Amino acid sequence: MQEARNNPDVGVDPIDLRTLTRGQLVDTLKELGQPAFRAKQIEEWVWEKGATSFDDMTNLPKALRATLSSRFTLGGVQQAARQVSEDGSRKYLLRYADGTAVECVGMPSGNKLAVCVSSQAGCAMGCAFCATGAAGLTRSLTAAEIYDQVMHVRDDFDTRVTSVVLMGQGEPFMNYDASLAAMRKLNSPDGLGIGARHITVSTCGVIPAIKRFANEPEQFTLAVSLHSAVQRTRNALMPGVRKYSLMHLYEVMGEYVDKTGRRPTYEYALIRGVNDTEDELGALCDFCRDNLAHVNIIQLNEVKGSRFQPSSDARAGEFVRRLASVGVEATIRQSRGQDIDAACGQLKQRMR
Repeated sequence: MQEARNNPDVGVDPIDLRTLTRGQLVDTLKELGQPAFRAKQIEEWVWEKGATSFDDMTNLPKALRATLSSRFTLGGVQQAARQVSEDGSRKYLLRYADGTAVECVGMPSGNKLAVCVSSQAGCAMGCAFCATGAAGLTRSLTAAEIYDQVMHVRDDFDTRVTSVVLMGQGEPFMNYDASLAAMRKLNSPDGLGIGARHITVSTCGVIPAIKRFANEPEQFTLAVSLHSAVQRTRNALMPGVRKYSLMHLYEVMGEYVDKTGRRPTYEYALIRGVNDTEDELGALCDFCRDNLAHVNIIQLNEVKGSRFQPSSDARAGEFVRRLASVGVEATIRQSRGQDIDAACGQLKQRMR
């Protein structure tokens, strides 16, 4: 008991050092009698080099490393499984210290590497065609846990990450602060230094968060999962955003474009007999006409046990042509990693 009274760290669980702001880290070091420049050294080890142990920080005094080890952890993930696709993509099942698991994907293309990360373990939005939502939400991830996924993929490929998309498990705008903090650290020269326009956040259409996002100063890219411009169809496919009407979404996206000058992307997964009809195509053209927008046509990726089936190549091509006829730029997005269930809508919290 006397030892506990004399040592304030006894009986206190270490916290993740990566949750500290620069100011908090400087204050901590000051309490330890260390100069402020040590904060920069530590952050370089954590955010740029991906150190997982204080012992790795060889330019710090040995005594300081020991003290930091007694007070803090450095988080990190363990790779539970890894699969490699025929197209070169790699899917990872990563596990955090509390046992929570998420999936992320690395997608190489020439000398570029894109990483698709999860913002939550599971998802509460319940989209009918998505494997992630079937199991519900476990918890939201911290900014550092989102960042960890990118670092893990970078290290596995041993190459620089050139773009990141928050399009994995979860709804990033239901974990807004952590998602934004992760994006800022990925963009920061003190992090991975990825250009803001090469960092994309995808939302089902959480309108209050879209309004908030429009006021952020960075040039991050916004993608909205639309999947239908017919209210009844969208309600059935995406019950998690049923309370946000398409009319309201249309108005808010117009405000977003006016305020930011940035072109958003609408994601549209073509589902045979559901959202690929003539009425659905006409509604999509009306929704996007006269707006600064790009439409990504995605042929639905099959999910085991799902009643939904993808549309034909010909139908996808017709959507692109019709949208172009009303002045809307559209492309067919080539899904990566389908053979390992790593494509859009296929991520779960366990490998098959």
